[in-house]
Amino acid sequence: MSWGVTGTTLRGMTHVPPPAEELRLLDAELWQLDNRRAQLLARRAWLVAALQAVPQPPRAPVPHAMAARPETDAPRVQNVLLLLGGVLLTVAAMVFTLVSWGHLGIAGRAAVLGVLTLAVLAAPVPLLRRGLRSTAESVAGLGLALTALDAYALHETVFAGADGTAYAAAATATLAVLWGAYGLLPRTAALRLPVPAAVAAAQLPLLLWALAAETGPYGCAAALLVTAGLDTAAVLRPTSSSPRPVRLTAVVGAYGTGGWGILTAGLLSLTAAGPSAAARAAALLLLAAGIAVGTSWRLATRGGADTEGEGVGDSAGAVGHALAGALLLVSAGGGVLRVLLPGEWAVPGYLACGVALLAVLRGPLPTAVRRGCVWASGVVQAVAAFCALPLVGVALLGPLGWAREPWAGVPSDARAAVTVHTPWPAFPTHMLLAPAVVAVVLALLVRDTTWRPRALTGATVLAWATVMTVPSAFELPYPVALSVPGLLTAAALAAAAARPHPWIAFAVGTSVPLVFLALASQAATLAVLSALTALFATASLRPRLTPVTAPAALVLATALACATGAAADWAPQHTALLVLAVPTAAALLAARLGDRRATVPVEASGIAAALLAIGLAVPDRPMLALVLALCGVLAAGTAVRPDRRPVGYAAAALFVLAAWVRLAAWDVGTVEAYTLPVTVPALVVGVMRRRRDPRASSWTAYGPGLATTLLPSLAAAWADPHWVRPLLLAAAALLTTLLGARHRLQAPLVLGGSVLVLDALHELAPYLVQLTGALPRWAPFALAGLLLLTLGATYERRLSQARQLRDFLGGMH
Repeated sequence: MSWGVTGTTLRGMTHVPPPAEELRLLDAELWQLDNRRAQLLARRAWLVAALQAVPQPPRAPVPHAMAARPETDAPRVQNVLLLLGGVLLTVAAMVFTLVSWGHLGIAGRAAVLGVLTLAVLAAPVPLLRRGLRSTAESVAGLGLALTALDAYALHETVFAGADGTAYAAAATATLAVLWGAYGLLPRTAALRLPVPAAVAAAQLPLLLWALAAETGPYGCAAALLVTAGLDTAAVLRPTSSSPRPVRLTAVVGAYGTGGWGILTAGLLSLTAAGPSAAARAAALLLLAAGIAVGTSWRLATRGGADTEGEGVGDSAGAVGHALAGALLLVSAGGGVLRVLLPGEWAVPGYLACGVALLAVLRGPLPTAVRRGCVWASGVVQAVAAFCALPLVGVALLGPLGWAREPWAGVPSDARAAVTVHTPWPAFPTHMLLAPAVVAVVLALLVRDTTWRPRALTGATVLAWATVMTVPSAFELPYPVALSVPGLLTAAALAAAAARPHPWIAFAVGTSVPLVFLALASQAATLAVLSALTALFATASLRPRLTPVTAPAALVLATALACATGAAADWAPQHTALLVLAVPTAAALLAARLGDRRATVPVEASGIAAALLAIGLAVPDRPMLALVLALCGVLAAGTAVRPDRRPVGYAAAALFVLAAWVRLAAWDVGTVEAYTLPVTVPALVVGVMRRRRDPRASSWTAYGPGLATTLLPSLAAAWADPHWVRPLLLAAAALLTTLLGARHRLQAPLVLGGSVLVLDALHELAPYLVQLTGALPRWAPFALAGLLLLTLGATYERRLSQARQLRDFLGGMH
């Protein structure tokens, strides 16, 4: 077609269908392709199934097998080779410098090292131009190592008389400058090793200069902290001006030198013997705190995202640095107060500095910085409160020792009352200021709606622990030691009326050490138990407190009953009758309560008191029988309630046990005297159940009652040499068998018949023994042979019948 054809002619010659028609054609083609693809996939699946069904012959080995997969890629191999080459060359240079140095003169040494170093440092330039960056990095690393060897060579030749530490400080500073300049040159700026190496070398000059100047630990700590500050400044520079390897090296250096410096300054602060030393250590800690807080502020206010992932705005990194800086501030201030105040005020001094940190809540600080300071204040307060834990522990747990020797005598003061078996800790009483101050801070300064309830609970716990410890800490009189927890218990019960949680827990928790503290004196024990029982019983009038206060009142009443019996010199079995008043009250109270949450704890307390009464009455059998019977009466009364019908079984068991104990107390040895009181009620219950449910099994209705008497009586009859018991047992077993046969009941028939047969065998046993002795000795063998012959004939007959049946079935068509 010639170039002169116009566009109009071309548009007229080209057939382009309308869009709708073209879309229809495309859909048709795609449908055909999908249909063909489905056919091919179905055919492929059939072929695969056919090939799997037919066993395949073993394949001949492929002559050209696939090559093994490499375990590493080429870049890694390259880097390993370059690293090893650089290390070997560096080692060779070190050997040459350190060992073979004496073979050359001074001019030769300088020429060799200088020419070699310049050549190696210049080599990365053409390598970078050719695109061999990894090789250039390896050669540059070798060049940096050679410069360090040059510095060593200069010290051995030119500066041999210089101080080693001072020369090392100057050399590391010079190397850091040279390496940094080398890495920043236009033609070597692409190298990633020189500048991080310069940053690493820059960690040493200040510390080495401090060591050379003999500035002591304060100067070394200051050098470390200044180095950490410079590293921090390098890290906080904009990302565009600080490459990632440089920032990582600076981060490691900042944390390493900063941590070492902070540890040194902290030890100096703790061991400072005077204000001057404490002030110098505080200055170091303030420098470290300034670096940490400045870092937090910078991280919190940075606008853009950080490539190191340290977050933006209120980040975890900013909060962490603020926390560390605030703790350093507390360490600085507390260290100074420690040497200015008496020794026992050290912990309160640190606590005061920690509380002072909360002043930042009103300052114009970023949110992350404020949050870090608040967390630091919380840590300081928690540690200070923990320091008072030994005093609180002895004050609360020490009275438990009176349980081993109750009523030993009134102690001289409150501290003697809590140290009956536990020594008083060697901690100053000023430690109690910590929980008190923390309680005030929690109550006044925590205003957040989410944390406010928890803060009030914590403040209440700390205040309670402090008040409970004050009498023993200040050695107040013993009556004061009893009055303080008593008043706290009454106040907690009064507050629980409006807000059960957590005041009811405080009331119960306060009453426990009070009860043990009162065990030192008989009069105190009775008075405290009486007062606490009345307090908790009165508080039980409020339905919201009944599930806790009612069981507590019953437990205290049980203890009061035991204490009253002991004070009256009653025997334990007589005290058991007094203790039974508690389960009686529990049963009456449980019947009047409608709330299941309160009924179950009250009944559990009553059961515990009843078990205690039974245990007290064990030494005296008649009294034990009486206590068991009274417990059975209480259980029977409880079973009258519709929701406690199963308690009737416990009542029956208690009555039976009471009867058995009474019989044992009377030295009754007849078995039937113990079993018949169980059998008769059991049979009556069985008859009533069969009338209500005729389909009930006789084993369920009559089996337990019959077995309770027949089986023990049978065992006694076999050991009884007389004839009366076997005769009466046989009569009872015969009557039981006849009744079972008359009413077609399996349990009476089987039990009665079995007992009757075994009883008869017992009576015939002497005659059978005589008959066995009268028979000749061959008679047992003859009987055994006849038995075996009979079994063999029977077996043969069964086999013959089986063969006949097989032949008969085989002849059928």
